[in-house]
Amino acid sequence: MLYRTRAYMLRQVVTEDGTQYFIDFKDGQGVFHELNVSYDFFMAFRRLELDNRKLENWDCRHREFNEVWDETLNRRVLRLPKSVDELIIEEEQEELLYKAINDLPDIQKRRFLLYHEYDYTYYEIGKIEHCRPQAVRCSVILAREKIKAQMKKYLCA
Repeated sequence: MLYRTRAYMLRQVVTEDGTQYFIDFKDGQGVFHELNVSYDFFMAFRRLELDNRKLENWDCRHREFNEVWDETLNRRVLRLPKSVDELIIEEEQEELLYKAINDLPDIQKRRFLLYHEYDYTYYEIGKIEHCRPQAVRCSVILAREKIKAQMKKYLCA
């Protein structure tokens, strides 16, 4: 991991008289300076340096190292977005389906929609319409066959 080159250096010198703390740096003209600082100032500077290193490490770990484009994002998704062609075809198929449902006789249309769209059972629909569940079932199956035939006619053409 590369860190930014520091423009200064922290050092401490231990002598018989005690410990001295220095910050060494070069100014804009390239002249070297040695600054003697107090222990508190030295430790504050050191804490600042450590916090800065932590931030750089965090940033490096959580940064996205590749370009984020639509292509790279699409590779990561679970379900790829549909192309414009697919969306148009799907819309046309929906229109055909609704047209085929509208072409059914009223009783078949009502029973088909109650069964497939509103999730009623044959028994519940029979109760609503005062008829037997077998009649409802036959009606829904006939409606489904008519819709399949009409859709097949349009899709194969």
